[in-house]
Amino acid sequence: MAATDPAGAQKRQIDETDERILWELRRDADLTNAALAARVGLSPSAAHARVRALRAAGVLGASHADVDLAALGLPLQAIVGVRLRAQARPAIKTYAAKVAQLPNVLNIYFLGGQTDFLIHVVTTSPEQLRDFVATRLSMDPAVASTETQIVFDWVRSPGRAGGFDDMRDSIS
Repeated sequence: MAATDPAGAQKRQIDETDERILWELRRDADLTNAALAARVGLSPSAAHARVRALRAAGVLGASHADVDLAALGLPLQAIVGVRLRAQARPAIKTYAAKVAQLPNVLNIYFLGGQTDFLIHVVTTSPEQLRDFVATRLSMDPAVASTETQIVFDWVRSPGRAGGFDDMRDSIS
């Protein structure tokens, strides 16, 4: 059953089976429909219909590949914190859109607090990282300051058996 949000758009109600589908796809977006159906206890046609409905509702977006960036000659990753000048804050979305188009940028996170953005970048070397931050980020007139952190390694959380309910209830 669907509910209507304040803007009048239909919102899909997510049940336990939908959540199990989402967790399985989060763990492995390359699952075949047959394997997904077996993992969540549905027929392949029912699993396919649910995935299609989750995509149509905007709950499930695009699948992404984990690429070995070092194998592509991009072994150095960094997170660059950017703080904008107070005068530039009205154009914060414009700044984010501009930075998203820069080479070497993987992700941009807009934050509350003293740092406005965390920008995840990948480079060939420490020298390329230095030049990227110095010329592409710090020289922008909207930028008040930057702080660069080198990423040594990262681990993607596969999720836990409790699923989304476990996440929702973990802090309360």
